[in-house]
Amino acid sequence: MSSKRSIFEDVATDEPERPVPQPGLIDRGRGGARRGIRAWLMILFALVVAMIVVGGMTRLTDSGLSITEWRPVTGAIPPLSEADWQAEFDKYKQIDQWRIENQWMELADFKTIYWWEWGHRQLGRVIGLVWALGFLGFLVARRIPPGWTGRLVIPGALGGVQGAIGWWMVASGVTQGEGMTSVASYRLAVHLGLAFVILGVIAWYVFQLGRPERELMQARRAKEAKLFGLATGWLHFAFLQILLGALVAGIDAGRGYSDWPLMAGQIIPPDPFLFEPAWRNFFENPGLVQFIHRVAGYLLLIFGIVVWLRGRRSAHGHTRLAFSAAFAALLVQTALGIVTVLYSAPWQAAILHQLMAVVVWVLILRARFLAGYPIATSVRGAGA
Repeated sequence: MSSKRSIFEDVATDEPERPVPQPGLIDRGRGGARRGIRAWLMILFALVVAMIVVGGMTRLTDSGLSITEWRPVTGAIPPLSEADWQAEFDKYKQIDQWRIENQWMELADFKTIYWWEWGHRQLGRVIGLVWALGFLGFLVARRIPPGWTGRLVIPGALGGVQGAIGWWMVASGVTQGEGMTSVASYRLAVHLGLAFVILGVIAWYVFQLGRPERELMQARRAKEAKLFGLATGWLHFAFLQILLGALVAGIDAGRGYSDWPLMAGQIIPPDPFLFEPAWRNFFENPGLVQFIHRVAGYLLLIFGIVVWLRGRRSAHGHTRLAFSAAFAALLVQTALGIVTVLYSAPWQAAILHQLMAVVVWVLILRARFLAGYPIATSVRGAGA
């Protein structure tokens, strides 16, 4: 007969202990390499920003037509001998830009503009390679989180389309006997616009991957719908202004009128509908194109004030700060635009103005994200 046991005696001590529940196991098991993918996307983001800057310098130095052929593979190899350089220079001499504007160029001058365009195209190849290696690496390792495979394909697909659009843009200026000395401004706008779309897609993914999936699901329930809608409108308006800026850059309209707030001493510039048919003026008339860009800038600033005031009333501190940061960047961008006009768009001001557009775009996108996925804060203001 077994003896009595104390109620405090350990029973079955030789059995394994039960596992202690740990929070976040769902994210840990299904989350994939969220941090690694986020780091990879941040590298892509930096490369796309560099691409926009180099593209801006290529345009400002009138280098975009120096390479007259589209060779996606063999074009990665630059001229390696003087004979190769002379062959490239001879091809450039056949287009209108050289015949009308650049007959003064020697081979050394041509090399300068060639390297800008070659660098721009080469950077595009590097971006494509970084995307492909990263995507295939995570895919083979099965570290892509559920639902993210299709999303991560999008930047690469858009990058491929961007390469084709880049040549479509360049081809508009590689002409003989048509009098074209630059690329078509509307094609430049499409090219730059898609670059900002790619940048926005990558940034949005970086924001999402910066927080656990369970936290995003909870935050979505606290979405500030009206503020999210205003931020969406603000983002679209900023995108329109970026496209208008590309039209200005495409025809060097920023150098035509260097007075502000008037243009040639009047509100509306002289001869706003100089060309026939009338629609051409919205793309080719420097005075009208710059005027539209200016007016859109004023309206964007006014709308930004409205959105910022509404954003200040958000219940979430991080969201309020995000809208204030986006509005502050817009103020800086407006001032830069005025300075660029007053000094007839020197390359330093012009490239800074373009880079600041990236900052404004991303900060508005971040404010929109936080309106849709607010970060809850405790009474003391600590992140929940």
